[in-house]
Amino acid sequence: MLSRLSRREFVTGLGAVVAASFLPDQTLAHFEPLYPPVDLSYFENPISPAPAEIRFGYAAITWGGDDRQAIEDIAAVGFRGIQLRSNVLREFGDQPGALRELLEKHRLTMVALSSGNVRIDPAIESEELAKHTRHAKFVHDVGGLYLQVIDERPKGPAVTRDDYRRLGRLLTEIGKRSADLGISLGYHNHMNALGERPEEVDWILEAADPRYAKLELDVAHYFQGGGNPVKAIERYHDRLLFLHLKDVERSPSSDAADAKRSYRFVELGRGQVDLPGIFKALHQVGFRGWAIVELDSVPDKAGTPKDSAILSKRYLQEKLGYAI
Repeated sequence: MLSRLSRREFVTGLGAVVAASFLPDQTLAHFEPLYPPVDLSYFENPISPAPAEIRFGYAAITWGGDDRQAIEDIAAVGFRGIQLRSNVLREFGDQPGALRELLEKHRLTMVALSSGNVRIDPAIESEELAKHTRHAKFVHDVGGLYLQVIDERPKGPAVTRDDYRRLGRLLTEIGKRSADLGISLGYHNHMNALGERPEEVDWILEAADPRYAKLELDVAHYFQGGGNPVKAIERYHDRLLFLHLKDVERSPSSDAADAKRSYRFVELGRGQVDLPGIFKALHQVGFRGWAIVELDSVPDKAGTPKDSAILSKRYLQEKLGYAI
């Protein structure tokens, strides 16, 4: 049975502890430690970053506006995420819950909505802000994650550095409004836009607040614009929101439909983009997020959008070793 300390014994013991605190270190060494020794060397090592984790989705653009068919096919192929375009609002704009139920039925996450172009004309700035804010609200109501925007290169006088700064500020304002709704904004680099060449992407992102405007890196557009997507991943690793996985090749001279431009987008592994290098870079920077496979249109006119999705999935699985 434990004995109780008397008040005098307690005061005497407390006085001894206080007195010991004024003793030299050599004297303190003779006192028993209050706690057992603890090995704290673990805390001297820096915390390693989490391993990369890439989730794959597919973009509905290839289906040309037939979003219900796109949802069905993308789910059937085995992708778990989808990116939709703003044309989906024509059917579901006033009933986002119905789209949410449809996606849940097919076990698809709405990764992003392509919100359309951002125009930097000051006369319509309030209109642009209102439009993309409405789209962000729609993404929120559907249960989606991100809003994607592309800029519209202004016509008329030559583009100046002020145009890039204006775009950066406008992206920041859109991003603030979407962030209020819990939706992150990603800027999509794109051919024939202000953000076509690597230095132009730099100028835009430098002018935008990194808290509100992230980068949705399209690796094929970046390559076609004269950049190295691997270097872009290394440079913007802390600003990557999600990616578009796409491949591009020189346009066959015999293809009259593509004769007006020197390139065309193709299924993964069929073009010039260094996709193995891209995935190596994503792992090196510890990227954790979504990669959306995108194809504007089916290169083989005898094929279907679903056929193209299967080809790209096969490349990811058989050539790169990813489970979809």
